Amino acid sequence: MGVVTVSAAYGAGGAEVAPAVAERLGLPFHDRAIPAQVAGRLGVPVAEAEANDETVVRGVWRLVASLGTMPDPVGGVLPTSALPDERAYRQQTERVLAEIADGAGGVVLGRAAALVLGARADTLHVRLDGPAERRLESAVARSGRSWDEVRREMEVMDRTREAYVRHFYRCDPRSARHYHLVVDSTALSLGAVVDLVATAARARGIGRA
Repeated sequence: MGVVTVSAAYGAGGAEVAPAVAERLGLPFHDRAIPAQVAGRLGVPVAEAEANDETVVRGVWRLVASLGTMPDPVGGVLPTSALPDERAYRQQTERVLAEIADGAGGVVLGRAAALVLGARADTLHVRLDGPAERRLESAVARSGRSWDEVRREMEVMDRTREAYVRHFYRCDPRSARHYHLVVDSTALSLGAVVDLVATAARARGIGRA
């Protein structure tokens, strides 16, 4: 069936586009289920796996892990020895992604999936982005929160997600060379973006007939 990976900058509509593409193609959508599977394999609570996930702000703990401590998701600081090694989360996430690709396929949001599955022929790798101010405007409109609150969150999320990819994969997640399709999703309706991605996926033989 193949896999569509969606990498999205904050405010670029990834959370809306990816599940809509999955529905259009008749494929499973993989998002929150991934940290749940990782948690089960590592024997840790789901909240712990989510706190170490590429899509979560708290994932910035990886960048301070070398200092010997990391943030506890419920406050305070835990010694690194009390938690699975940071690479264990990445390795288990990569295994889950490989199993998705080897199985029924689907649409995966985030998790650096374009890099993990980059060498496979049965994939479409998509990047959604846009100018920061337009992404901010879109995020405010969808969330209904204040500009200042959303701007702060956007800055942290963008830095954290970029840092995750640079830390583990030594590359820039914004670089077009990692993707088959790069879309400024702030310049189009999200419906048009879904149409583009679904059409590109079908062209690569991805999706149910």
